[in-house]
Formats: sequence, C-alpha cells, structure tokens
Amino acid sequence: MKMSEKNIHLMKLAYTGLMAALCYIGYAIFPALNATGTKIHIGNAFVVLGALLLGGPHGGIAGAIGLSLADILGGYAMSAPRTFICKLVIGLVVGFVAHKIAKISHNHPRSYILRWSAISAISGLAVNCVLEPAIKYFWFTILTPNAEKAASAVSALVAITTYATVINAVINSIVGVIAYLALRPVLFKTGLLSEIDSNSFSKKEAAV
Repeated sequence: MKMSEKNIHLMKLAYTGLMAALCYIGYAIFPALNATGTKIHIGNAFVVLGALLLGGPHGGIAGAIGLSLADILGGYAMSAPRTFICKLVIGLVVGFVAHKIAKISHNHPRSYILRWSAISAISGLAVNCVLEPAIKYFWFTILTPNAEKAASAVSALVAITTYATVINAVINSIVGVIAYLALRPVLFKTGLLSEIDSNSFSKKEAAV
C-alpha cells in the first residue's frame, strides 16, 4: 500500500534520527585519538549508510547531528562546527553519486549495486580526507588563529591525509557498504525502501 506524502516525510525523519543515533554510537565504540588528534571511529559508516538508504541530504544531516553531538559530549566541542560541515558533505557526495548518478535504489544486478555503493562511499570519504584538513587550516588561520594547529593542517593537506584518516575512510567504507547490502533486500521486500527513497518504484522493479 502506497504511503501518503506526509507519512513518507515522517518516516524519513524517523530514519534520519535513527541514523544520527547510530553515528553517535559508531563514534563511541572507538573513541581513540592518534598522535595527530584524528579520531578513530566507525561513525562515518552510518553517514554512508544513511546517504545510501535515505539520500544525501538526510544521510548528511544525520551524520552532522550525530557526530557533532559526539564531539560536544566527548569534550571536543570546539571541533563540532567543523565536524558538522564535513559530515554533511560526506552525506551529500555519497548520496549524489549513489542516487543521482548510479540510481542504486532502482532494480539492478547485485554486482552493480556493490560496485556503485562502494564507489559512492569511497567518493564521499575521499572528499572528507581533503576537506577536513582544508577546513581546519581555514579555521586556524582565519577564524581562530593558531599557528601550530594551522601548520599541522597544512602538513595533513599536503600529504592528502594522515594515516588515521585513511584507515577511518577504508574501514567506514567497508562497514557502510556491507550494512547497505545486508539491509537493501530486506527493505525492498517489505516495501520500505521504495517509500523512503525519493525515486519511484513499481513492485516488479522492487523485487530482489
């Protein structure tokens, strides 16, 4: 049975809230810092998952809220604004590649879904690898000048990223894609995915 537009909107909000909570939990599982101050966590995996399931804006907002809150509650409130921007961008990039370019929510072979969900995840997290140190550099040179932190950001930017950011990107890409591939058939069979996604489906298209 087709859901009303209001119910679809409410469901998207509910799932966005769930993804925000999962982003926070994913951060809390590995609250470690390496020597450069980069946080090791799997919160980004749920930003990726949210964008693959809900689309870029909802996935990005979920990540921005969940991981900014994690920063605030974890004692890193000063980094929360940068986190908000970076996670929002991750979601937007993943969602754009997945839904605007590849249209993965339509009926496709599993190999196609695997390939494009992986490309989408890697695209979003690769952009984050560059965006995060770039924003940090801007932040500590223009908004709140700090020569030492600005220099650290430049070093990270020149090197593209620190090893911890690369590890984060790889782990979160894998976890996000695996979770999406596991959930996608279930959501299609129950009819939920077609209602959540902005694309339209027939029951025949939704069959997996």
